[in-house]
Amino acid sequence: MKLCIPSLDQNGLESAMCDHFGSAPYFTLYNTESKQITATANANDHHTHGSCMPVAALKELEADAVLCRGMGARAVSLLRTGGIQAFLVDAATVAEAISKFDAKEVRMLDAENACQRHACH
Repeated sequence: MKLCIPSLDQNGLESAMCDHFGSAPYFTLYNTESKQITATANANDHHTHGSCMPVAALKELEADAVLCRGMGARAVSLLRTGGIQAFLVDAATVAEAISKFDAKEVRMLDAENACQRHACH
Protein backbone atom coordinates (compact mmCIF):
# COMPACT_ATOMS: atom_id res chain seq x y z
CA MET A 1 0.00 0.00 0.00
CA LYS A 2 1.25 3.48 -0.81
CA LEU A 3 0.43 6.13 1.78
CA CYS A 4 0.39 9.85 1.03
CA ILE A 5 1.07 12.24 3.90
CA PRO A 6 0.74 16.00 3.32
CA SER A 7 3.93 17.59 4.60
CA LEU A 8 5.63 20.93 5.09
CA ASP A 9 9.08 19.83 3.95
CA GLN A 10 11.04 17.05 2.25
CA ASN A 11 12.80 15.55 5.28
CA GLY A 12 11.57 11.99 4.85
CA LEU A 13 10.27 10.39 8.04
CA GLU A 14 11.11 13.55 9.99
CA SER A 15 8.96 15.75 7.75
CA ALA A 16 6.41 17.85 9.61
CA MET A 17 2.81 17.11 8.69
CA CYS A 18 0.85 19.93 7.09
CA ASP A 19 -2.51 20.74 8.69
CA HIS A 20 -4.19 21.40 5.36
CA PHE A 21 -4.18 18.53 2.86
CA GLY A 22 -4.85 20.46 -0.36
CA SER A 23 -2.42 23.28 0.32
CA ALA A 24 0.44 21.13 1.62
CA PRO A 25 3.70 22.14 -0.08
CA TYR A 26 4.69 18.47 -0.41
CA PHE A 27 3.22 15.00 -0.43
CA THR A 28 5.43 12.46 1.31
CA LEU A 29 4.82 8.96 -0.06
CA TYR A 30 5.51 5.82 1.91
CA ASN A 31 5.29 2.29 0.53
CA THR A 32 4.26 0.00 3.38
CA GLU A 33 5.72 -3.07 1.65
CA SER A 34 9.12 -1.82 0.45
CA LYS A 35 9.43 0.85 3.20
CA GLN A 36 10.56 3.28 0.48
CA ILE A 37 9.87 6.95 1.15
CA THR A 38 9.82 9.77 -1.39
CA ALA A 39 8.46 13.31 -1.52
CA THR A 40 7.01 15.32 -4.34
CA ALA A 41 5.96 18.94 -4.58
CA ASN A 42 2.22 19.59 -4.59
CA ALA A 43 1.68 21.33 -7.92
CA ASN A 44 -1.78 22.47 -6.77
CA ASP A 45 -0.84 23.89 -3.36
CA HIS A 46 -2.00 27.45 -4.14
CA HIS A 47 -5.52 26.54 -5.27
CA THR A 48 -8.56 28.57 -4.31
CA HIS A 49 -10.17 27.18 -1.15
CA GLY A 50 -12.59 24.42 -2.11
CA SER A 51 -11.19 23.88 -5.60
CA CYS A 52 -8.53 21.31 -4.74
CA MET A 53 -8.28 18.47 -7.26
CA PRO A 54 -6.62 15.75 -5.19
CA VAL A 55 -7.66 12.65 -7.09
CA ALA A 56 -5.76 13.35 -10.30
CA ALA A 57 -2.54 14.16 -8.44
CA LEU A 58 -2.76 11.19 -6.09
CA LYS A 59 -3.72 8.76 -8.87
CA GLU A 60 -0.62 9.87 -10.76
CA LEU A 61 1.44 9.19 -7.62
CA GLU A 62 -0.28 5.78 -7.30
CA ALA A 63 -1.42 6.56 -3.75
CA ASP A 64 -3.83 4.14 -2.09
CA ALA A 65 -4.55 6.17 1.03
CA VAL A 66 -4.00 9.58 2.62
CA LEU A 67 -3.03 10.11 6.25
CA CYS A 68 -3.90 13.64 7.32
CA ARG A 69 -4.78 15.85 10.26
CA GLY A 70 -7.95 17.04 8.54
CA MET A 71 -9.65 17.39 5.18
CA GLY A 72 -12.83 18.95 3.83
CA ALA A 73 -15.86 16.83 2.98
CA ARG A 74 -15.57 17.57 -0.76
CA ALA A 75 -11.97 16.31 -0.89
CA VAL A 76 -12.93 13.21 1.13
CA SER A 77 -15.73 12.48 -1.33
CA LEU A 78 -13.51 13.02 -4.38
CA LEU A 79 -10.84 10.71 -2.99
CA ARG A 80 -13.35 8.01 -2.09
CA THR A 81 -14.87 8.20 -5.58
CA GLY A 82 -11.35 7.80 -6.99
CA GLY A 83 -10.72 4.71 -4.87
CA ILE A 84 -8.36 6.42 -2.41
CA GLN A 85 -8.99 6.02 1.30
CA ALA A 86 -8.53 8.94 3.69
CA PHE A 87 -7.63 8.57 7.36
CA LEU A 88 -7.45 11.05 10.22
CA VAL A 89 -4.30 10.79 12.28
CA ASP A 90 -3.16 12.92 15.21
CA ALA A 91 0.55 13.14 14.44
CA ALA A 92 3.22 15.81 14.11
CA THR A 93 5.59 14.01 11.74
CA VAL A 94 5.44 11.55 8.88
CA ALA A 95 7.13 8.89 11.06
CA GLU A 96 4.52 9.33 13.79
CA ALA A 97 1.67 9.15 11.26
CA ILE A 98 3.03 5.90 9.79
CA SER A 99 3.51 4.43 13.25
CA LYS A 100 -0.08 5.25 14.19
CA PHE A 101 -1.33 3.81 10.90
CA ASP A 102 0.56 0.57 11.57
CA ALA A 103 -0.89 0.45 15.10
CA LYS A 104 -4.39 1.09 13.67
CA GLU A 105 -4.62 4.35 15.63
CA VAL A 106 -6.27 6.20 12.73
CA ARG A 107 -9.91 6.89 11.89
CA MET A 108 -11.48 6.61 8.45
CA LEU A 109 -12.44 10.08 7.21
CA ASP A 110 -16.03 10.58 6.09
CA ALA A 111 -18.56 13.41 5.79
CA GLU A 112 -19.25 13.30 9.54
CA ASN A 113 -15.69 13.94 10.72
CA ALA A 114 -14.44 16.03 7.78
CA CYS A 115 -13.50 19.67 8.33
CA GLN A 116 -16.50 21.96 8.23
CA ARG A 117 -14.61 25.25 8.42
CA HIS A 118 -11.12 26.53 7.68
CA ALA A 119 -9.80 26.51 11.27
CA CYS A 120 -11.11 23.11 12.36
CA HIS A 121 -7.75 21.70 13.55
